Parts: sequence; structure tokens; C-alpha cells
Amino acid sequence: MLLFLPGALYFIIFKYLPMGGLIIAFKNYNLFDGVMGSPWVGMKHFETIFRQPHTLDVIRNTVVLSVLNVFVGFPFPIILAIMLNEVRRSWFKRSIQTIVYLPHFFSWVIIGGFVVTLFSIESGTINHWIRAVFGEPYPFLYKAGSWIAIYVGSGIWKEVGFGAIIYLAALTSIDPSLYESASIDGANKFQQMRHITIPGISSTIFLLFILSMGRIMEVGFDHVYVLKTPMVSNVAEVISTYIYRIGLQGAQFSMTTALGLFESLVGLILVLIVNAVARKYDKGLW
Repeated sequence: MLLFLPGALYFIIFKYLPMGGLIIAFKNYNLFDGVMGSPWVGMKHFETIFRQPHTLDVIRNTVVLSVLNVFVGFPFPIILAIMLNEVRRSWFKRSIQTIVYLPHFFSWVIIGGFVVTLFSIESGTINHWIRAVFGEPYPFLYKAGSWIAIYVGSGIWKEVGFGAIIYLAALTSIDPSLYESASIDGANKFQQMRHITIPGISSTIFLLFILSMGRIMEVGFDHVYVLKTPMVSNVAEVISTYIYRIGLQGAQFSMTTALGLFESLVGLILVLIVNAVARKYDKGLW
């Protein structure tokens, strides 16, 4: 009970209590009148969100980047975990785990510095090689397509190790005698992975996929902010950076709260849908 208490207090104080502030999404909030004294405006801010083309572009960018993060990045931890599970030299396995797990502890400021060091036009390592071969550097961080690829790739690099740890823990629950029986029957490594390994961790795969769908509208602020350049604002402006720019810097608290509420509702609906599908395979969360 005591071990559970800090986690419960964290969610109550920082997650549930602040939800009372969602009321300002339905009010014309100002600092002088306060939350309770500000006048009600109903659904005005939600109507404004869907009438403004720029806001719709922000929602579109958020969805595109989130979908790419989920569906492109999701298989990599599974693949890495399966590959590490096949390594028989423990020292080598531990070394690789440490190397791929380490970026998870770096802040996005540090990761952003690595990315700029690699891909910047003037001093980037990769552009140094490109200039030596082709004569002209390529503006990786200033082209929409290459920026998105770098964004997704850096996210995979940072989190693949942490995800692999979870799947490695799930792999330990598989009975080793299943592999021995399959080997005796003539199954090769790929057949064992297909018929034993993947089904053995399918519950964990479904669980993490359902949770990732709940974050489909949550593109991390720091990840985008450190990589964003003015030339790619048409694809890099997402809900989190828009809320920072309009809500905090522009003091439009009510409209950005409405946008955040819309973001959360979409995540909730997606979790319910994916969980309903998973329940058909007896893999649902509830």
C-alpha cells in the first residue's frame, strides 16, 4: 500500500485535479475574473477551432506525425527484443542493451544537438560527406520530407531501447521447452519466432499498442520544438507547440484548453475502439 501511494498521489495531483481547469474551455476566461467568474460561451471555442484553416492544419500535422510515430516506430522495439533474445553471449547482450537504452535518459535538447550536429547545412557531419562527393549540401532540416524522416527516426532511436526492455521481460515468460520441441520437429529460427515468440508476447504487443493509440494526438512538445525550423512550419506546427505559442505566449487560454480537450477526447475514443477490437482476440485491457 505504501509503495502504491506515491504513484497514486502523482496521478491525483498532476493528472486528475488539473482536469477541473477544463471548464475554461467553455468560458471566455480572463485572469481578472478567474475561472468561476469568467462568462460562459458554450461551444464557441470549439467552433472557432474547426473554422480556422490554420488550426485544422495543426491538427492534421499532429495526426500525421503521431501516426508515423506509432506505425513506423512500433515494430522496432519488438524486432530489437527478439534479436537480443537470440544473443547467447551475456556480456555482448548487456553491452548492446546499455547502448540502445541510454538515449532514453537523454533530454530532447541533447538529442536535438546530436541531430543538428549530423544534419545541419554548414557544419553537419553528413553534409560534410555530401559536399565532398556532390559539391552541394542538402538542407535536411529545411525540407518537409527529410524533416519528417529525421523526426520519426530520432524518436525511434531515443525510445527503441526502452520498448525493447519491456518486450524482453515478456519473452522470459515463454516456456523454453517450446523452442526445444520446435527444434526437434525441424523448425528453424524464423519459424520459431513466427509460431512461438510472436504469439508468446502478443498480449504485451496488444497492450502497448492500445496505450500508444491513446497518445495518437500527443506529439511531444520538446521533440518538435528542438527540431523545428521556420522553413518546415507547415508540417512541424503541432497541437503542443500551437498551445505554447497561442495559449502561453498569446494568452488565449480558453481556446487552447478547448484544443487540448479535443485532443484528449480523440485519444479516449481511439483507445476504446482499439480495445474493442483487441477484445475480439481476448487481448483487451478490460
